[in-house]
This record gives sequence, C-alpha cells and structure tokens, in this order.
Amino acid sequence: MPDSHQLLMFIAAGWLLNLTPGPDVLYIVSNALKSGTRAGIVAGLGITAGCFVHIFAAAVGVGALLATSATAFTVLKWVGAAYLMWMGVRMLLSKPSGDGGSAAAIAAAQAGASSGAAATPLSKIFMGGFWTNVLNPKVAIFFLAFVPQFIAPGTENKALAFVLLGVLFNVNAIPVNTGWALAASWMARRMGAVQRGMHWLDRIAGAMFIGFGLKLAFTDQPSQ
Repeated sequence: MPDSHQLLMFIAAGWLLNLTPGPDVLYIVSNALKSGTRAGIVAGLGITAGCFVHIFAAAVGVGALLATSATAFTVLKWVGAAYLMWMGVRMLLSKPSGDGGSAAAIAAAQAGASSGAAATPLSKIFMGGFWTNVLNPKVAIFFLAFVPQFIAPGTENKALAFVLLGVLFNVNAIPVNTGWALAASWMARRMGAVQRGMHWLDRIAGAMFIGFGLKLAFTDQPSQ
C-alpha cells in the first residue's frame, strides 16, 4: 500500500478524474435533470457497481487480457459502443411529454424525488448506469493503467493492494457522483426554461451518447 502522501495523491487524482465529464457524468446529470436528485444518485450508484466489476476483473487478469488481446478488446469495445448508441437512439426517438408531464417533473425536482418512477423505475436507472460502465473497456484499461502506479514495488500481495485501492477509488467517487446529481437537480428546480424544454434534454443527451459510442467504436487498443 502507498504511504500517506501517495494515498492523498491517489484520492485527489481520483476526485479530479471523476469530475471530468464523460458518459457516466452525462448519465447521472440527465437522470437528475429529468427525474430529480434520487434518480441521479441511483444512476451514480449503478455506475459505481459497474466500476466494481472492472476493479475485480482487472485484479484477476481480465483487464490485462483486454490490454493485450486485440480480439477481446475489440469485442467488448463494439458491444459497449453498440449499447451507448442504442441508448442514444432511444433518447432521440422518445416522445415528448405533455404539459402535465412537465408540471409533474417540476414538482418532482422540487421534492428531490423521481417523477417518472412509473415510466422509468429506479431499478432500470440503476441497471442503465451499471451497463453503461461495465460495457466500456476503456474503464478496465483505465484501472489497469492508473491504480498500479500507487502500488509500492515491494508489496507482497499486489492483487489485494490493487483491489483495496480500486475500492477506495470507487468509494471516493460516490460523493462526486452525488454532487453531480445534486447540482443537476438544483439547476432543474431553478431554471424554468430547462423544465419547459425538458423533452429536448433526451435529444441532446441521445446525440451525446451516440457520439460517445462512435468515439469508443473508433478507439484503438491501448497497446497498439
């Protein structure tokens, strides 16, 4: 395990990395804007659960396989890209709600709860965040490249140290993800124009998800 200075550097770097916008942040923010704080927090927890899969997979060598095997990386890359683009297309084709739905969204945002629970259950939001993260091989490569830098060369059980640092990184991401959800919900409560044009949010988020999917599809294997 790293010393106290290295550990603080690890935590600070993790927070900065989690503040960087990407598919995960977009998923949290879009759900919080549409359905309130609770939905945004649940989206973040789904993403956190997905990160745990990458952490333990990298610890047992799956991450190394993705980094060295062009076939394994390509398969997961295309599956992840297809999933992101599928989510984007669904958002682009979603039907706008009427005035009543918009009013319900405003009331839910003010209450900090999910207004679309009937249409979008929290369990579905959670699983959406989970798969958005799990099907992105760049997350596995990230953990494989980032975490070992903070493991001392003389560490006896490097796999255990990797898991512990990965868990620490993931737990530290929870307040950042929650912050994104709270910020988006706060903005939704105070910007009537955002609420009145909420049906356009799906279009914008959908286009961005398709963009992230295309970017992932054209990503080269890191070892190349």
